[in-house]
Order: sequence, then structure tokens, then C-alpha cells
Amino acid sequence: MDKNLFEYLLRLGDDSLILGHRLSEWCGHGPILEEDIALTNIALDLIGQTNSILEYAGKVEGAGRNADSLAFLRFDKDYKNCLLVEQPNGDFGVTILRQFFFDAYRVPLFTMLQNSSDEQLAAIAEKSLKETRYHLKHSSEWVIRLGDGTDESHARIQSALDDLWRYTDELFFSDETDADLKARNIIPDAAAVKTEWQKTVQAVLTEATLSVPTNNWKFEGGRKGLHSEHLGYILAELQFMQRAYPNMEW
Repeated sequence: MDKNLFEYLLRLGDDSLILGHRLSEWCGHGPILEEDIALTNIALDLIGQTNSILEYAGKVEGAGRNADSLAFLRFDKDYKNCLLVEQPNGDFGVTILRQFFFDAYRVPLFTMLQNSSDEQLAAIAEKSLKETRYHLKHSSEWVIRLGDGTDESHARIQSALDDLWRYTDELFFSDETDADLKARNIIPDAAAVKTEWQKTVQAVLTEATLSVPTNNWKFEGGRKGLHSEHLGYILAELQFMQRAYPNMEW
């Protein structure tokens, strides 16, 4: 088993899984019908990405687990998603800003992963990038609309920015796993991804008349399996059917 590749695929797949589940919570609760449908479709895209990534992770692990067992039958400490994606939906502004930060990260990441020496990972990135570019267009337009909108919309999304900014640095977490994969040209340099992320974020936040927090607070731990209390509640709902009815398939 390629332990480091397996670990990286879990990080990649768990990000999509947990954020996809969070967005699915908006189904039937969107502020307008068009956005209800848009958020649900983005959630479906993310779950589709999860399936491809975790299915490949199961093959790399070689222990007989597939995407379903990896998604539904692990304990919380075994999930490697970043803390950002497990944060509560809050109001529409919080959800949109969380999505924007994630999309602005995933677009350059998938763009660079297309050149991965691992052909399967490169193929997943190529397919996922097409969807993620739309996700970024959608979320960035809403950030601008809310930030440069009414006094209330500006205040709400600025509050979301002040709260969520502390979780963004973990998107570019790098350790010995990443160093090994980078040396083998499987993944890109996290610093290169961060540079592109910063360009996108700065341009959109400037147009949205929003101010980046000046403190240096940084919350991380998700990549090592150390999560906020929110993940436990997510998994209780996400895993219920498989744990209540083991090996059930639709």
C-alpha cells in the first residue's frame, strides 16, 4: 500500500464528502428556489467527487474497503477533512463565504493536479475541475453581491469573514505526507496553490468591499484527525443508515 497517497486521497475525499453533506442540509431551505437548486446541485457534484476519490483510495489501500465503507464506517478521528468544511451553515452569507474559500482553493489545486504523475488522480482532477470552476463562479458572484449590497448583507458577510478566516490557513497544511508525494510529482506544492488562492480571494473581497481580519488566529487539526465538535453531529446523521442496516445498498 502507498500509505502517503492513501492519506492524501482521504484528505481530498473527506473535504468533498463533509462539505457536500453540509450543503445538502440546505435542500428545501434555500433563500430562493434558484439557490435551493444551485446549492443542492453543488452538493451532488461534491458527493460525486467524493465517490471517485474514495473509491480510488480504497484500491490504493488494498484492504477491501470501497467508497461506501470509507465514507460511512470510519470513526471521527479517521476523517481527514479540514475544519473549514465542517463548520455550521449559519445564514446564507456564512454558507456562501465558506464555499467561496473552498472553491478558490480547489480550482488551482485541481488545475495543478491534472499534471500529476499519478494518472488516476490526474483524471479525477480533470473531471472535477470542470465542476469546480462553476462552483467558484457561483460563490464569488454571491460574495460580491452580498458584500457590496445592502448594509445588512454587508454586515452579515463581513461577520462571516471575521469568523471563517481563521480556518483558511489549514487548506494549505503540509507535512511529511505531502513532501513525499510532491517529491514524486504526484501533488503540487501547497505554497503554489496558496498563491493562486490569495490572488482570487483578494480580488473578490476587494470588489465586495470586505476587509480581511488583521489578527493571526489559525485553527487547524482536521488533517490529523482532530476535529471540532461539529463533525460528530454530521457523522451521526451521515452514517445512521449504514450503521443501523449494515451493508445495505439502494
